[in-house]
Amino acid sequence: MKTLLITYHSITGGSKAMAQAVAEGAGTEPNTRTLLLHASDTSAEHVLNAHGYVFIAPETLGSMAGLMKDFFDRTYYAALDQINGRPYTVLVCAGSDGQGAVKQIQRIATGWRLTEMAPPHIVCTHAQTPEQILASKTINQADLQRCHELGAAFASGLAMGLF
Repeated sequence: MKTLLITYHSITGGSKAMAQAVAEGAGTEPNTRTLLLHASDTSAEHVLNAHGYVFIAPETLGSMAGLMKDFFDRTYYAALDQINGRPYTVLVCAGSDGQGAVKQIQRIATGWRLTEMAPPHIVCTHAQTPEQILASKTINQADLQRCHELGAAFASGLAMGLF
């Protein structure tokens, strides 16, 4: 059985809601094990034992959030040259454009020699004031549905051996 690792960090709830939707979608595939873990709980062993990855993070100050970076800092060298070719995708919850966080995660995935399974998905909340940025986020149903579908497609592809 293949394992899909969904690693996320969330500050205001947006990325967590996206991660849960991906996990729910992936859970529809009975032949793939779905592992949903907060970035601070994800170890190199989890990375090494997974067959595919979904990385979900908020963008803060134009970059991936610090605890997501911490996850990569803690696991990068332990997994280097041991997970080459495995599929991944990136989801970002952002107030503006999310491109900074996406590029950082893609750069790390390139170093790990992962294969992009699907283009990055950015959910833009348009939060621009300090109050909006710090407020709890509600992700709209259409974006949550896309996250769900992505999870289902990724898990099915793993189960079928497509990647």
